[in-house]
Amino acid sequence: MPETTTAPEARTTGGATAGTPGQRRIAGRVALARLRDLALVPAIIIIAIVGQLINPVFLKPDNVINIVQTMSEIALLVLAQTIVLVAGKMDLSLESTFGLAPGVAAWMTVAVGAGHGLGLVPGGWAVPITLAVGALIGIANALLIVRFGLHGFIVTLGMLIVLRGLLTGISGGQTFFTLPESMMYLGTAVWWGIPASIWICVALFAAGIVLLGYTSFGRSLYAIGGNVDAARAAGIRTDRVLGVALVSASTLAALGGLLLSGRLASVAASQGNGAIFTVFAAAVIGGVSLNGGKGSMFGAFTGILLLFMIQNVLTLAGVPAQWIGALNGAIILIALVVSRITGGKAQE
Repeated sequence: MPETTTAPEARTTGGATAGTPGQRRIAGRVALARLRDLALVPAIIIIAIVGQLINPVFLKPDNVINIVQTMSEIALLVLAQTIVLVAGKMDLSLESTFGLAPGVAAWMTVAVGAGHGLGLVPGGWAVPITLAVGALIGIANALLIVRFGLHGFIVTLGMLIVLRGLLTGISGGQTFFTLPESMMYLGTAVWWGIPASIWICVALFAAGIVLLGYTSFGRSLYAIGGNVDAARAAGIRTDRVLGVALVSASTLAALGGLLLSGRLASVAASQGNGAIFTVFAAAVIGGVSLNGGKGSMFGAFTGILLLFMIQNVLTLAGVPAQWIGALNGAIILIALVVSRITGGKAQE
């Protein structure tokens, strides 16, 4: 893929000229980095073959579309987390934003008595409210992490708990239903024979590939994740870049929650709970480093796709639901080991 997995590897070092050993060494590292982006492709092909052997339904268009549509909502969380991880941070609160943002929109737009809402604003405001709540959460995270210098892990863990409590509070532990049409459109619409959520997911990942691989903002994210002090010394406005990354990630999480709410025509008080584990697993399996500065959008996409394909295969194989969680965890560990062996040195 054209998107490189590490910013430092994509640059030439001072004094290295075309054809010198240093230049060739760097070119080799870039080629290896790009090869690592494809590390999960063989695994995806194998799972597709196994799934087809287990049940001929697996590769039928309806089932493939079902896998990708079901994946698309969580995939936006993976995309958001990848942006933050590349910059050397992590955002645990994304799973709660995934639930709270559409929850607030439903709370404010659903009519009183029709689904636990207050009916304060017309239904047409649901989408702007959802995205605005996501952005506000990102701004709060950015202020605490960037402006006040607090530890990102602790801040977003605390935010996760606060947001989860807020959703439970405004919903009374109930599920919002009878959502306005504007909230359900993106989750239920079909464009050119394919669900709109799939188009949105693919388009945003494509934009993410361009962002990280071909823009100065993407190079700044990699540089900050690799060494924030060196990035600052190089003239990168690290605070601004990190702030934009955190706000963008929260807004993407809100959009993902909106897609799920639209597909299910409801917002549960528990929406998003536990999703962060799948998100981190997909990102790390896809080659994104938890230490920052390494990873790609394509790798993250293949990571979440592999996990959902495996889950679908287990379901088609008739594996009891109570065992799927344990098997998923074991498969994640195996896939992680395999991807590290095929892709290079293991990530910490």
